[in-house]
Amino acid sequence: MAKKKEKQQQSSAVRKRVPKKRATETAESMAARQRDISVSEFFAKNRHLLGFDNPRKALLNAIKEAVDNSLDACEEGGILPEVEVVVEDLGNDRFRIAIQDNGPGIVKRQIPNIFGKLLYGSKFHRLKMSRGQQGIGISAAGMYGMLTTGKAVHITSRTGKGRPAHHFQLQIDTKKNRPEVISDTEVEWDVEHGTLVSIELEGKHMRGKQSVDEYLRQTAIANPHVKIVYKEPGGETITYESSTDELPAHTKEIKPHPYGVELGVLQAMLKDTKARSVSGFLQSEFSRVTQRVAEEICTNAGLSPNAYASRIGRHDVEQLMEGIAKTKIMNPPTSCVAPVGEEQLVQGLASVVEAEFYASTTRPPAVYRGNPFIIEAALAYGGEGQEADAPARVLRIANRVPLLYQQGGCCAYQSVVQTKWRNYGLTQPRGALPVAPLTIVVHMASVWVPFTSESKEAIASYPEIEDQIVRALQECGRKLKIYLSRRKREAEAQRKRDYIETYIPHIGIGLRELLGFSEREEQKVVTKLTGLLERHRDG
Repeated sequence: MAKKKEKQQQSSAVRKRVPKKRATETAESMAARQRDISVSEFFAKNRHLLGFDNPRKALLNAIKEAVDNSLDACEEGGILPEVEVVVEDLGNDRFRIAIQDNGPGIVKRQIPNIFGKLLYGSKFHRLKMSRGQQGIGISAAGMYGMLTTGKAVHITSRTGKGRPAHHFQLQIDTKKNRPEVISDTEVEWDVEHGTLVSIELEGKHMRGKQSVDEYLRQTAIANPHVKIVYKEPGGETITYESSTDELPAHTKEIKPHPYGVELGVLQAMLKDTKARSVSGFLQSEFSRVTQRVAEEICTNAGLSPNAYASRIGRHDVEQLMEGIAKTKIMNPPTSCVAPVGEEQLVQGLASVVEAEFYASTTRPPAVYRGNPFIIEAALAYGGEGQEADAPARVLRIANRVPLLYQQGGCCAYQSVVQTKWRNYGLTQPRGALPVAPLTIVVHMASVWVPFTSESKEAIASYPEIEDQIVRALQECGRKLKIYLSRRKREAEAQRKRDYIETYIPHIGIGLRELLGFSEREEQKVVTKLTGLLERHRDG
C-alpha cells in the first residue's frame, strides 16, 4: 500500500513539472532568417572539399588548376603548350604564384566570370575528354587566395598579335557568387597570345611525393608534348623539355549513351527535347541510337515509336528505361577520348625516370555507366635512382593530370596492389605493392572521370575500370617477365663464361704437367679453347 502511494506521488510530481521560461522561436522568426546559400559561400566554408584544407596542399592545388586550364586551352587551340610556373616566397607562409601559357588567350568579357565565379565553364555539360570538368578549380584557387591574404587575383590575357592585352584585378563576392572587378586596363605585354594568372596566397613549399616539384615532374610524364619551365622559391629554374612535337589527337564531343542515363535524367530530357516522337527523341539525344535501335527500344518498352515525347508519363519513362536495358546497343564512340599512346607514354616516362627497361600498353576502349574510357599503363624497371629493396612507386594520372593525394582510396592504386606481381618475377608481400626498383604509371582517359570528391584526388572504384586497369598491368607485367627471364639467362651464361675464362690458363698448365706438353703446345690448346668460348659467346 505504501509503495502504491509513493508511485502516485512520483507520477503527480512528473505531471506538475513545467519547462523553464526561455526565448522561443516561431515559424515566422525562423523563416525570416532563411536565405539562399551561394555555391562560393558554401565552398568558402568547406574549402577542404576542393583540396584547400592545408597550406602545402593549397599551394599545389592552386598551381595544378592553373596549369590544367593552360594545357586544355593550348590543346584546344592546336598550340604546342609552353607553360611557365613561378613560385615566389614572400615570407610568413605567403607565396605569390604566377602561371603563364602561350595559349589562344581569353576573350575580355569572359575573364571575370572564369576567374571570379564558381561553377562557370564550358566543360561540364559536354561529353569530351578534358582536364577540367566542373568549372570550379581556378576560381576556387583565387577565392582561397582572397580568403587567406585579402589580395585580388591578377589576370593578363591577349587573344592574338595586334590585339590589346587586358589586365584584370578581381575578387569573388562569395555571398552572390559573382566577380568583383577592381580594375580593368589595357597594358603593354610582349606576348603574342596567351594568359598570365597571378595569385597571392597562404601556403607552404616543400619537396617530396606530394609537392609542386613532383606534380610538374609527373605532368611532364603524362604530357610529353608540353614544355614546362619551373622557377622555384629558392631561385633555381627547372626545365622539362617536350619529348615529342605531336599534339594529342583531336577529340570530338559526343552525345550521352542510353546505358548511362538514369530515370530522373531521362525524364528531364524528355521534357526539354525538341523532338516530337519518342523514336525521334532517342535518335537525336543519344549516341549509337539509329532508327532501327530506337524502334527496338520502344518495342521492348511496350511504347509506340510515334508517341509524343512531351506526353510521356512517369510510368512510361520507367518502361522506356526497361526497354533500353533489354536492347543491345553499340558502345559509345571513342573519338571523344585521346590516350597518351604507348610510345609517347614511354617517351614521357624515360624523360623523367632513368631505367633499364620500359614497357607500356593501351587497352581497347571500354565503358562504365555509358561513359567511354581508355586505360593505359607503363612501367620503368631498374636504373639509378630506383631503390631495389623499397616498394614500387605508383603514379596515378587521370586525363593527363597527376593525382598526388588519397592514394589508398584510389581505384588505380588498389588495382596495382591486387595484381599478382609474383607471376612476373617480382617479390610482393601479401596485400602490398611489389618490392622492386620499379615505377608504375596508370592513366585513365575518359569523358567523365569518376573522382571520389570535388578535389579530384582519387578515382572511384567501378568494376569495369578496375578490370581494365588490372588487365593493362598484367600486359606490362608479361613484358617485364620476358625481360627479366632474358636478363637472368644472360647473367647465367656470363657467369659460366667468366668461370671458364678464369680456369682456362690452369687447364693449360695441367695439360702440360700431365701430358708433357711444351709451352708452345700448351698455348695452342689455350688459344683453341678461348676461340671456342668466343664463338659460343657470339652464337
